Amino acid sequence: MKTTTNQSLKSYNTFGIPVNAKQFIELQHKNDFRKVLQEHQDFLIIGGGSNILLLDDIKKTVLHINTKGKSVIGENRKFVFVKVEAGENWHDFVLWCLKKDFGGVENLAKIPGNVGASPIQNIGAYGVELKDVFDEAHTIEIATGETRVFTKSECNFGYRDSIFKNKHKGKYIITAVVFKLTKTNHTIHDSYGAIQNTLQKLNVENPTIQDIADTVIQIRSAKLPDPKEIGNSGSFFKNPKVSKEQFDVLQKEYPDIPSYIQNNKTDTESVIDNPEYKLAAGWLIDQCGLKGKRIGDAGVHENQALVLVNYGNATGKGILALAKIVQQKVKEKFDIELQMEVNLIT
Repeated sequence: MKTTTNQSLKSYNTFGIPVNAKQFIELQHKNDFRKVLQEHQDFLIIGGGSNILLLDDIKKTVLHINTKGKSVIGENRKFVFVKVEAGENWHDFVLWCLKKDFGGVENLAKIPGNVGASPIQNIGAYGVELKDVFDEAHTIEIATGETRVFTKSECNFGYRDSIFKNKHKGKYIITAVVFKLTKTNHTIHDSYGAIQNTLQKLNVENPTIQDIADTVIQIRSAKLPDPKEIGNSGSFFKNPKVSKEQFDVLQKEYPDIPSYIQNNKTDTESVIDNPEYKLAAGWLIDQCGLKGKRIGDAGVHENQALVLVNYGNATGKGILALAKIVQQKVKEKFDIELQMEVNLIT
């Protein structure tokens, strides 16, 4: 455990916002969690800093989770169970799985951030979500210092959502995550148009999990800026969901509107009875003429309107102001309210 004061957080958030933390503690070992809870109760947790927008200097203690470790804790003929410490980099974990031919996370390649944050957000991309490979989360309760393991059903996963963002927000620290991955007969998720088009260009007819990961990495690299070069947090807004009635109205006016039907059926309904459509937030923003818009050093990325960027000296408040303009324009044009995917930190 390492403690510093007046620590700049610029290198600890992918937006590169230069705010300071009054006190900064780096957790490097499993035992550090219980030790720090004995002395601190009011703090901010930062892992990879990929899904936060820092709006001001942080007066409370900042905990940076930097614990490392990956291990196979169980397996059978079909599946392997891998326990990963919270401070592990997510993309590095995906690459590790690919080297071992463990399937399930390949569509989630190149998502920024650390493993510990992945269940909180239920990260997802190209037809796969964290919940699809999740087995359990190992946590420590902040108020008591007691450990608790959350099963998949207990996490209440939703679209970019979990119990850790709602009922248990700020109550637990995720110390490790266990994943259930395939050893053989991997399920290939290649239904997204972007993946299909790229595989066709590469003349890949029977893709492996490595082919899917390579394709996703290529797509994301072409569309999304590298936070090491231009500050950003990836997707700033959630893709909105609308009813069939609202979708039909939109499609009449915009026949080419990208959409993906959502399966929200209950035990007594079919998807046909109760359809919901997910729309591409980036497309909506682009149709408002906002792609490439810039206010000072805060901007909408020129290649992917879903991404807000820091061109060098933007403040968190400046990026937030731009985000609100984007929300306002989309609301005016489409009558759709975009929700922010990033967490605002004051």
